[in-house]
Amino acid sequence: MKRLTIKLLEEMPHGIFAKGEIIDSPDGVNINNSGSMLRWVAVRGGIADWAIYCGSAISDWERIKTNGNKVFTEYNIRKLVPCFDEAFKKYRY
Repeated sequence: MKRLTIKLLEEMPHGIFAKGEIIDSPDGVNINNSGSMLRWVAVRGGIADWAIYCGSAISDWERIKTNGNKVFTEYNIRKLVPCFDEAFKKYRY
């Protein structure tokens, strides 16, 4: 995925627009420092906002979207979805 811009965010449909797997550690995205693999999804909301949710690597993408833990730190958000400041300001905390 290219770096997220406000234009891309406004033009994309509602739903998952990026996803991946990453280790839960200081070398990956340190949520709980469990050392286990995490899955994450970036979701565009209904009003051109967005959020990232993460969960266990054994969960499917839709389950993470609906029941995952929201990512709150700017460092982790920008690591998972590189974005320009205008798009970052639309992140739904």
